[in-house]
Amino acid sequence: MKFEPGFDIAVTSDPLGFKYGKEVFGPSPELRRLDSIRPSLRDASCSGPDPVYAIAMDVGLERHRTVLLQRNLLFGVVIFAAGRLGDEPVRSQGHVHKVSSHSGWSPPELYEIWTGHALIYLQESAADNPGRCFAIDAWPGDRVVVPPGWAHATVNANPKHPMAFGAWCDREYGFVYEEVRKRNGLAWYPLVTSEGTIEWYHNSRYELSMLHIDKPRQYAELGLAESFPIYKLIENNPDSIQWISKPALVEHVWRDFRP
Repeated sequence: MKFEPGFDIAVTSDPLGFKYGKEVFGPSPELRRLDSIRPSLRDASCSGPDPVYAIAMDVGLERHRTVLLQRNLLFGVVIFAAGRLGDEPVRSQGHVHKVSSHSGWSPPELYEIWTGHALIYLQESAADNPGRCFAIDAWPGDRVVVPPGWAHATVNANPKHPMAFGAWCDREYGFVYEEVRKRNGLAWYPLVTSEGTIEWYHNSRYELSMLHIDKPRQYAELGLAESFPIYKLIENNPDSIQWISKPALVEHVWRDFRP
């Protein structure tokens, strides 16, 4: 399954990365090596694909450079390798977003799956009590919102194939890993069964909290009811994604938010 992202970009799996088309800007991807994510894995000594994933932050159409800067918005793209990390699927290390100096908030994020099968794992806090925990089961075209301040990680749910996604982020993005690494990961580990499916295993370094496994929803309260690629929002209706860099605009939405 594949989803068209709304601008000319191709995802490559060998090597992991991206090819930018006409009128598209973007950096060379950063490669996340296995050693860099070991502190958040269930088995830090495991073997697996290396690099684990490639990420390019600040990608888009040349004609949108100015408005992206003005609005403190940034579009990022990521591709995950196929394979496993020991008994876990390929995934990112869990993190919380750094508080942005211009908003005073730990910014939210808007994901859109492009290829493969993803699980977006989220928990309210990286502290001993993780609060509510969710795993959102997402496929190409699905969107997932990460609320402000939540710890989260992205999982390639099918070890046989790569997985890629795009995401709207605050331009002053930053990843805070300390609390997650201190507990060797997030509150629930995804494990690959002998049948190739995903089961979840509680991380005993956290207080036990129920894990809710859900499907993506439309997020009508955030102006995301329409089904075109999220990149097109910067041209069609940029105000509709301003909450990413200015979360206070929809402060009421974040109270008891369900991803």
